Amino acid sequence: MFRTALRNVLAHKARLLMTVLAVMLGVAFVSGTLVFTNTISDAYQKSSAKGFGHVDVAVTAEGREDTGDTIGRTPELTQALLDDAAKVPGAASATGVVSGFTAIADKDGKLIGGGFQSQGGNYWGDKDPRYPLKSGAAPHGKDEVAIDSETARRAGYQVGDSLRLSVDGPVLTPKITGIFTTDDGNVAAGGSLALFDTATAQQLFGKTGTYDEIDVTAKAGVTQAALKAELDKALPKDVVETTTGKQLADDQAEMIASSMSGLKQGLLVFAGIALFVGTFIIANTFTMLVAQRTKELALLRAVGASRKQVTRSVLIEAFVVGAVAAVTGLIAGVGIGAGLRSLMGALDATVPAGPLVISPGTIGAALAVGILVTMLAAWLPGRRAAKIPPVAAMSSVHAQATVKSLVLRNTIGALFSAAGVAVILAATTMGGSDGQAPMGMGAVLLIIGVFILTPLLSRPLIAAAAPVLRIFGVSGKLARQNSVRNPRRTAATASALMIGLTLITGMTVMAGSLQQSIDKMASSALSADYVVSMANGNTLSPDVDRKLKATDGVTATSPLRNAPSRIDGETEYLTGVTGGTIGELTDLKVDDGTFKVGGTDVVVDDDTAASHGWKAGSTFTASFEDGKKRQLTVAGVYEGNEMIRGIMLDNATLTPHVADPTDMQVMVKTSDGPSGATKDRLEEALGSNPAIKVQDKKDISNEIAQMFTLMLNMLYGLLAMAVIVAVLGVINTLAMSVFERSQEIGMLRAIGLDRKGIKRMVRLESLVISLFGGVLGIGLGVFFGWAAGELLASTMATYELVLPWTRMAVFLLLAATVGVLAALWPARRAARLNMLSAIKSE
Repeated sequence: MFRTALRNVLAHKARLLMTVLAVMLGVAFVSGTLVFTNTISDAYQKSSAKGFGHVDVAVTAEGREDTGDTIGRTPELTQALLDDAAKVPGAASATGVVSGFTAIADKDGKLIGGGFQSQGGNYWGDKDPRYPLKSGAAPHGKDEVAIDSETARRAGYQVGDSLRLSVDGPVLTPKITGIFTTDDGNVAAGGSLALFDTATAQQLFGKTGTYDEIDVTAKAGVTQAALKAELDKALPKDVVETTTGKQLADDQAEMIASSMSGLKQGLLVFAGIALFVGTFIIANTFTMLVAQRTKELALLRAVGASRKQVTRSVLIEAFVVGAVAAVTGLIAGVGIGAGLRSLMGALDATVPAGPLVISPGTIGAALAVGILVTMLAAWLPGRRAAKIPPVAAMSSVHAQATVKSLVLRNTIGALFSAAGVAVILAATTMGGSDGQAPMGMGAVLLIIGVFILTPLLSRPLIAAAAPVLRIFGVSGKLARQNSVRNPRRTAATASALMIGLTLITGMTVMAGSLQQSIDKMASSALSADYVVSMANGNTLSPDVDRKLKATDGVTATSPLRNAPSRIDGETEYLTGVTGGTIGELTDLKVDDGTFKVGGTDVVVDDDTAASHGWKAGSTFTASFEDGKKRQLTVAGVYEGNEMIRGIMLDNATLTPHVADPTDMQVMVKTSDGPSGATKDRLEEALGSNPAIKVQDKKDISNEIAQMFTLMLNMLYGLLAMAVIVAVLGVINTLAMSVFERSQEIGMLRAIGLDRKGIKRMVRLESLVISLFGGVLGIGLGVFFGWAAGELLASTMATYELVLPWTRMAVFLLLAATVGVLAALWPARRAARLNMLSAIKSE
């Protein structure tokens, strides 16, 4: 039986190649995902470990919790603490660390790095061991700076050049005195690092005389644990916290692994989809292979082979196919992993250097997935074939699906579909995250239910295409009849394409709806022409608001100034605004009272009001950052959204209680409205600062939507894998269908159907099957997009369903294109059959 199985594998090389490709793509996706994520994770972990190579123990400030009406404050790491740390037994040196956001402009004035990756810090003394100098010297004074070598390379800077940079104030133009190398993860990820001398860094980052961290190195022979113990004894426990360098590296590695796990899981989901689609194709392939060898298997039964042996021979064949596919898929996966890493470099999302990581787990997963999926898909066809009585099989009386089995299949499919729809509809009534798990479960149930029902659905849907197919005469009529001749096979082939298009359509519907809701949110919440903010989301200096007020054409401004407070024993953030102008800069719907901000009158969003039981006229006591209290009155309750929410009060009331006032953003109204010239004027007023963004409503909407667009484009690329597998499935099905119908095709040729007619028949059959899968996929995708949108609508008031008709038409055209392309080889093969040989074939 083993020799028979091997002979069958090698006897049908074309079918073997098709099946191997279907499995290989899924395996390649899984192994490529594991190689890519393991490589990136390993590179970052090693880089972070190097970054802590000069730290034996790190001393940081111990945060204090909010209690009662008191707001907890983080203690400061002073020079005295630094001196005490340097004197403890076992300490070789202590370095004070200062850091903060620093935006560096390139030679065209554009921000280098991605905002959050743009950092600044202090260079300790003349030779900082953390940052070995590649060229030049250490910076001294406010007019000197050192930058990392990667930033210098990307922007073309050299020692002696002047550059433009900003921390949170005016643009500075220091001279580059040194270029250094670093293992900093932000720089490795494409960011930038600028270093000043310690006094300048403290002044620029608002930390005069204090540090963010104190790094202590141990003397030779002193362990990190021993040094930590000495520091714990010498330094006040209620002020500082100590952590060994090893623990910092371990924590960083764990954080990197955790952040990579989300990417890994997302990629593996799509690998699973490709495998799921591939499973249908493999099952379909083995069903047809077994059907074509019914007489052969019956003969084996007649000469003494048992049912188990017949099933086993099919499984051996599947094992060989799966093993070949797993090995080739693993090799292709390594290539995919390397390609994805190179692609990140091409997109300027650079990562630390390091080798490709091909772990034993990756090899095991590739082999297990390839072999197990193939054998699982082949088990049912093999078992079904073994049950056919030998006499019936040799007499060509094949065991057709009984009415009872079809009724049972349709009943199970209907139950699964009904359960899926019911669970999804129930999930749409739940709020936010509570409905995510039920909706996912409902989606799986519905897809399984529709898959089971596809043989039943194929007849009426394909029959709907009959009027169009009549245009093609006999070829069209034969194509329709062939499509519904074996509904199970048609269903399995169409389902592969259906799943890919379901996901693509569903995500497109959600992305389009989200884009419109974001546009609507921006236009409904803001009356301001522009919003000014920091590129990295940090706070702005109050000077920004003052400069904007003095700019020609500006009619109104209001900074949004956040500050913590204690209300009813809980920490609540207050938003300070300019009471006299906030009304004309926002367009918020007031549900209760009036939109009045000034003195002790405040306005509150509906969620905050509901949580405290407030309404218009309610009063409450707020404890400010400086410990002072004040009674405030709710003048109105407004509908909050993702852009504007919280408790708004006048800055004149809030600012006296804030030690270091800073603004999250500034809203601006101009006399001329938004225009390119107005935007340029505002940017010039702020010194063309690379750290500051000036955005109109469209810019804000596009920035938010950009994340969804990037994600959607990535998902399109990933789902293309499932579509490619589906194309292979259609080719496989048609090729085997042509083989099965050789005698029939020969008879058609003999009675007058020419080669063009045969080709047309096969192509139309392929087109009908592909469009059937496309219609099902788009229909399910729209339903899933609507359901997911209902879940989002519970947290996003401006959400509304938008159907992307143009893109759906493109998807349907894609399904048709798949059908046409998939039929090229099978149609050519059918047309080239020798009619006399075909008629004589059994």
